[in-house]
Amino acid sequence: MNKSTDITNISQQNPHSSADWHHPATLPILHPVKTLPSKLIDEEGEEDAEVEVMVADPELAEPPMYAVVMYNDDYTPMEFVVYILQSEFRHDTPRAVEIMLNIHNQGRGIAGIYPKDIAETKAKKVNQTARKEGYPLLTQIEPHQS
Repeated sequence: MNKSTDITNISQQNPHSSADWHHPATLPILHPVKTLPSKLIDEEGEEDAEVEVMVADPELAEPPMYAVVMYNDDYTPMEFVVYILQSEFRHDTPRAVEIMLNIHNQGRGIAGIYPKDIAETKAKKVNQTARKEGYPLLTQIEPHQS
């Protein structure tokens, strides 16, 4: 006997079964489920009870800070470095000259300390301005521990 005649004989014996079990005619009829009560709170006065909730102040952490570091080179004029420190980092002239001399004497100096996004933006802008003017001034950021 082959499989197709087996399925036909089975379906003829049981009129509720079918060769295709996915067919909707073979799904059982479900009885309706009892409905849930519309009010789930006890009616003995719990709705009038006060619940004490302690609200904690949110804990806000300071963003990690990054130092914008400028590196010394043999080609960028000192006046240009002072100009950058004044225009991009808003240092007054005496402070800009002090930072520029620190960069010149120690090989590097911190132009400012900012959150990461601001530090990246400032370093990128300084590097672009230096390249546009034809100077190899290098400015990078690094994590700053205060």
